[in-house]
Amino acid sequence: MSLVILGEDVDNLALKSIAKLTASRAIEQITPRSFRLVGAQPHDLLSARCAEAALDFAWVPEGRRLADFGLFVTDMDSTLINIECIDEIADMQGLKPQVAEITEAAMRGEIDFRESLTRRVALLAGLREDALGEVYEQRLQLNPGAERLMQGLRRAGLRTMLVSGGFTYFTERLQQRLGFDHAHSNLLEVSDGKLTGRVIGDIVDGEAKAAHLVRVRDALGLQPQQVIAAGDGANDMPMLRAAGFGVAYRAKPVLRAAAQCCLDHRGLDGILDLFA
Repeated sequence: MSLVILGEDVDNLALKSIAKLTASRAIEQITPRSFRLVGAQPHDLLSARCAEAALDFAWVPEGRRLADFGLFVTDMDSTLINIECIDEIADMQGLKPQVAEITEAAMRGEIDFRESLTRRVALLAGLREDALGEVYEQRLQLNPGAERLMQGLRRAGLRTMLVSGGFTYFTERLQQRLGFDHAHSNLLEVSDGKLTGRVIGDIVDGEAKAAHLVRVRDALGLQPQQVIAAGDGANDMPMLRAAGFGVAYRAKPVLRAAAQCCLDHRGLDGILDLFA
C-alpha cells in the first residue's frame, strides 16, 4: 500500500515531518497538491499529525490508477452539493430548525432514515412546488472540486451514478448539469401546485443506495474493488461497504470509520489525485 498525502496547501515541513513519522523512504510528488510517501508504515499519530497540518491522507493499493475502476457512485446532499435540500425547503416554511434537527440525527445514525424522511417530508405539506426551484437556483452550490472530479472520471472512462435520499427535482437537474449516467432519489408528491407531505413510491434509503450500486456494478460486469463511493452520513454506510474504495467527505464519525479516505480539507477532486 502507498500512503498518499493531499491538501489545498501542502506545507513542505509538515510533509517531511509526516514522512519521518511513517519511516518513508522517499517523497514523490503526484500533483501540486498531492504526494506519495514511498515505503510508509502505519503510525498511531498519523491521523492527528495530518489534521494539525490541514492535510488528508489515504492508503492506496500500490500501482492503482483511476482507469482500474469502472464506476463512481456519490451521495448528493452535503457531499456533491453544499446543502441538505430538505432543510432549505423547510426554511421556506419557517421550519428549518425542526427539520435540520431530524436530519442531523439521521446522519449520525440515531434515527432510522425512512422514519426521519417521512417525518421531515410531512412537515413540508402545503408548501408551494416552486419553492424547490428557489432552493435550486438561490441556495444550492456544488462542493469544491465537483466539476473537475466529474470531468476526470469521464476522461478515465468511469460510469457515474448519483444516489440520494433527497429528491428527484434536484438529482435530475444535477444529472443533466454534470453528466451522470444514472440518478436515483425520492419523488415528492405534488397536488394543485403544493407539496402534500408525502413521497411517491419506495423510499431511497441507505440499503436502496447500496442496491442501486450493486445492480449497476453487476450490469457493467465489475468487481467490488472497481467501484468508488462517496458520502457523508450514516445513510451512506451500506453504499461505502459495497464499494471497493469508500470516500467520506466532510463526514460524520459513524461514516469515517467505514471509509478508506476521509476528505476533510481537499475538495472532491482530491479523489483524482489518489489514483494519479
